[in-house]
Amino acid sequence: MTFIMPGQEDILRGRSTFRSALDKLGELLPHGFEITGLRHIEGENEVVSIVEWKSNMIDASALAVLFRFEGDKIYEERWFVDTEQWKRLF
Repeated sequence: MTFIMPGQEDILRGRSTFRSALDKLGELLPHGFEITGLRHIEGENEVVSIVEWKSNMIDASALAVLFRFEGDKIYEERWFVDTEQWKRLF
């Protein structure tokens, strides 16, 4: 399978490669952020990733990302984030 992540030029092939990219999500975050937990829930043609995180300014929080697949490509990506917390951080 090939996964094309929306908004990025990376093309990922295979579920293990896709999961590996999600596992490295913390490297994309600014200084002071830390991912403390990562879980994946698989459904039919979709994966939900639950990301637990903290930062220098917030002791603990979580966000969720829904990836829906059509064939071998992601056709929808939805992020569920506490926007009030994000406003405080930036």
